[in-house]
Amino acid sequence: MSENKITAEVRTEFGKGAARRIRRADKIPAVVYGHGEQPTHITLPGHETMLALKHSNALLDLQIEGGRSTLALVKDVQRDPVKRFIEHVDLVVVRRGEKVEVEIAVHVTGEAAPETFVTVEHQTLLVEAEATHIPESVEVSVEGLRAGTQIHAGDIELPPGTTLVTDPEALVVNVSQAMTSAALEAELAEAEAEVGIAHETSEQAAAAPAGGSPAGDTEQE
Repeated sequence: MSENKITAEVRTEFGKGAARRIRRADKIPAVVYGHGEQPTHITLPGHETMLALKHSNALLDLQIEGGRSTLALVKDVQRDPVKRFIEHVDLVVVRRGEKVEVEIAVHVTGEAAPETFVTVEHQTLLVEAEATHIPESVEVSVEGLRAGTQIHAGDIELPPGTTLVTDPEALVVNVSQAMTSAALEAELAEAEAEVGIAHETSEQAAAAPAGGSPAGDTEQE
């Protein structure tokens, strides 16, 4: 993973009002902590930070005003629940050569055998890696796999220098038999019957008069 060099400013104003002013200036409030250091409240440039955060487990080389350089790993990103803009970023100090535990995404590639259904039971894996060499993701190929195939965490080949922390027996990818349309219809009919939903048969519909009146009713003159 490449490092993102970002210039940061020390933040001296706090509270919701200050945070709004920071965001209006296209900057992002953040805090960096770890390794026994006192937490440092900073502001980050909005555009550069958003570009860096497009990558999971982003590593930032912070150039903090005053000449201080700090290597930090993104720990948490808080976003507005509606507009999705970044409200705050938590960063943890790391050292070159230091091992850290992070979660990396599982990406499934390829096409399983016909009439199968692929389920990803674990979207991420917890691994240990050197702070400056954290893989963004791991690929798991299901190309040609038949129904009944299961891939566990311990079966997945990780990049060099990366160690699995997740339980090796944890099921990550499951390839099962796809349900046929007939089986799906039968299951739907059974579910409807359980809740009392009844459908008219085609013969009943044909026997009904065009106007929708019950059979046997005649119009009185």
